[in-house]
Amino acid sequence: MKRSLLLGCISLFVVAVFAQEDPVLMRVNGREVLRSEFENAYRRYAERSNAQLSPKEYAALFAQSKLKVEAARAAGLDTTAVFRKQHEKRRTELVESYLIDKQVMDSCARVLYQKMGLKARNGRVQVMQIFKRLPQTVTSRHLEEEKARMDSIYRVIQNQPDLNFNRLVEIYSDDKQSRWIEGLETTSEFEDVAFSLAKAAVSQPFFTPEGIHILKVIDREEAFAYENVSGRLIERLRRKEVLDRGTAAMLDRLKKSWQYTPNQAAMEELLTKGRTEQNLFTIDGQAYTGAMFTRFASSHPQSVKRQLEGFIAKSLLDYESRNIDKKHPEIRVALRESDENYLVKEITRQKIELPAINDRAGLATYFKFHSSDYRWESPRYRGVVLHCVDKKTAKQAKKMLKKVPEKEWVDQLRQTFNTSGTEKIQVEQGIFADGDNKYIDKLVFKKGGFEPVMSYPFTIVVGEKMKGPDDYREVIEQVRKDYRSYLDTCWARELREFGKVEINQEVLKTVNNN
Repeated sequence: MKRSLLLGCISLFVVAVFAQEDPVLMRVNGREVLRSEFENAYRRYAERSNAQLSPKEYAALFAQSKLKVEAARAAGLDTTAVFRKQHEKRRTELVESYLIDKQVMDSCARVLYQKMGLKARNGRVQVMQIFKRLPQTVTSRHLEEEKARMDSIYRVIQNQPDLNFNRLVEIYSDDKQSRWIEGLETTSEFEDVAFSLAKAAVSQPFFTPEGIHILKVIDREEAFAYENVSGRLIERLRRKEVLDRGTAAMLDRLKKSWQYTPNQAAMEELLTKGRTEQNLFTIDGQAYTGAMFTRFASSHPQSVKRQLEGFIAKSLLDYESRNIDKKHPEIRVALRESDENYLVKEITRQKIELPAINDRAGLATYFKFHSSDYRWESPRYRGVVLHCVDKKTAKQAKKMLKKVPEKEWVDQLRQTFNTSGTEKIQVEQGIFADGDNKYIDKLVFKKGGFEPVMSYPFTIVVGEKMKGPDDYREVIEQVRKDYRSYLDTCWARELREFGKVEINQEVLKTVNNN
């Protein structure tokens, strides 16, 4: 009895000591947050932000983020196919980062860096292009038509140096995005042109296996030291699966780590007969049978020896992947952070971003109750300037516009006075500030003067002075920005009112002091 009591006390003491090492710092809707999790988040925030917040100040931001995560879970966003897909993608990336030997990856990255230099692909260039995708089955006639069209566009660019290239891209290109490229990243034909152009230069039309291009270099960056680009190069290697050099060393390490034990007799039988009923090997005590190999081999048509090598490699990698967070708890932490970042971003998009763009009724209502915020520093004039051939026409036009909605003014003037090949009125319509238009300045703001337009000696204005816009669409971007802030504030208040955050202030005081 005494012994049992003693063991119980010891167990409680161990639990208490462990809890003291990483105590619960806060609870958010019942979910516990340990001090270590808070400290990691606080440290990363300090690294990427210029703001110097105390742990207590940051705790309020951290708690709000956790409340958003809980709101996303309540909305079921952690059960969607998109969430599961990004979760698995991130998990694969994290597992790969631990499976691949860092020294091998660094060696491959250095080789790639040297190749880029040798092929005169130093640095990187930002490009935008007018591009027409051409199928492999394109006919010669279609090819000539597209080439003629591109030649025509190029001549326009050559003859009008100030022409907006972005506008041509919007109208004619199948690829409307600008992007940065580095050496060995695209086709050699594309890179030959891109890296040969100076900044702001435009290429002649040229072909690649993808289609026909007119390329403009937006910006250039000279080659960086290896240390500054190694991370980007390694990421490229992962994406392109240039990992063969690391496979053998990685598998040797996994074999030792998980006590891989081969059954040589079974393997010899498999290699001789093409099948076996025996266990081929064990990983961490778990048997991998001939039947399991047969299922693997059915979808990997190769020689039996290559199939066996592939089966062993896949089995080791799968076992490591399933158990890697036991060996590396930081993977579990990183995956949780990735999931929560996604949930916060998605719930914010649904609650704030989309309404701020698409909620026309909400935008109009917000503008109505905050219209004074959008008043101009000085009055403006909304209306039209009419340059008329005679006084009679000016009088008729002014009388007519009083009976017509403002949005129809220009069309009505054109249909009434500018028909049959004659033009009795020239029209300028808009919202004019002091200094925008010399005719408005003189006739409305009583400043300056003007010479009458030749052949249109009678100039009048029709409209009204305004202290500010009377429709949110006239200042849509600013209203959207303000409405977004309003929605964000309301949501933050809602989260605080309906959420429950408990912070252990004594534990908070020990942050970064343990």
